Amino acid sequence: MKRIVPAPWLSLGIFGGWLLLNQSLAAAQLLLAAAVALVMPLLLASLRPAPGPLRHWGVLLMLILRVGRDVVTSALDVAVAVMRSNKRLPRSAFVTVPLDLHDPHALAALAIITAVVPGTVWSELAPDHSALLLHVFDVPDEAAFIAHFKHTYERPLQEIFG
Repeated sequence: MKRIVPAPWLSLGIFGGWLLLNQSLAAAQLLLAAAVALVMPLLLASLRPAPGPLRHWGVLLMLILRVGRDVVTSALDVAVAVMRSNKRLPRSAFVTVPLDLHDPHALAALAIITAVVPGTVWSELAPDHSALLLHVFDVPDEAAFIAHFKHTYERPLQEIFG
């Protein structure tokens, strides 16, 4: 079965996406969606990365909840800072965060987290993966931000992918 459908969740997503994009449940569309959903993962199998060593599901759940909370609170913080920008300008800065994280899957997860949390932008990763350059919308204390970032995101990712 794995030879016919190497990535069943991907095939299911392609099948559903095809039907949603075409907004039709006609027999021809169902057949075409099934064909594309079966053929595309086979053709693109060599491009799919090897699965990561995912450990500590409880830590993963806590990280997801923490990121969700941070998205909401950071969005509110950024909104308040923008509304008050005529009284106090935000202290934007590029912050270099030293990394202990080197697993490619964990770095990809960290990039996604950084992209979804308002007020932070992943700007550059050092070639040797030793440091990360972030642009932060408002950072009153750079050392406190680095400590918070490492404790909140990097340490759980090390446990999950370590």
